[in-house]
Parts: sequence; C-alpha cells; structure tokens
Amino acid sequence: MAGAARVVVAKPGLDGHDRGVKIVARVLRDAGVEVIYTGLRQSPEMIVAAALQEDADAIGLSVLSGAHMTMFTRVLELLKENDAQDIRVFGGGIIPDEDIAELERLGVAKIFTPGAPTAEIAEWVKENVRPAHAA
Repeated sequence: MAGAARVVVAKPGLDGHDRGVKIVARVLRDAGVEVIYTGLRQSPEMIVAAALQEDADAIGLSVLSGAHMTMFTRVLELLKENDAQDIRVFGGGIIPDEDIAELERLGVAKIFTPGAPTAEIAEWVKENVRPAHAA
C-alpha cells in the first residue's frame, strides 16, 4: 500500500473497552490508511516499540480510563528518547477540556472527544499524517 499513512492504534493501560477504537481503526482503514491495531492493555513501551518496528507515521491512542495524562505523556517521552518525534500522536477518549489543552501543549497533535464523527477523525488523519515511508 505505497503512499498510505501508517498508523499504530492502541488501547494503553487497563481499560478493556475496545469497541470504539476498533470502529476508528476500521474507518481509518476504509479511508486508505494502513492501520496496525495493537490490542488491549498495552503499555506505552509496547506501543512505541510497535510504532518503531512498523515504521509508523502516527500513533492513535484511545484512553477511557482516566489515565490519559500519564499514558500520552509517557508515549511522547518514549518517542523523544528514541529520536522519533516525527511520529505524530493523536487520540481520543473521555478527556476533560483543560487536559486537552495541556496534552496539546505537551505535543499531542489532536484529541477527539466522545461523539466525534468518525469521518472527521479519518479526514484529520488523511490531512495531518504524512507517510514518511512512501517513496
């Protein structure tokens, strides 16, 4: 799939609710994005390792557990430690507005809140995630 953005989609932490993230993964795939879904209960270390191994252009996190500040921050730290800040981080979940502003200040590219249209998510990814691996 040359020229398609490659996105690792993950559910970090102990949250076991994955229906929404699976829907987003399918919508992205149907929009022409190459999606690697890592599954439930992933640590930030596992997520970043998968993104590096898969030569991902972005990481999409779904956090419903309330641990969004910890999870997003740790993923960003690990990307920096691996000199991989070119991998964009975005996500969604139940995240208060004041935390969204702080996450964006830390370097999260975009946060989608519950009820965001899936077409909006796919459009944002297509417009904002550029495939680095494409020739």
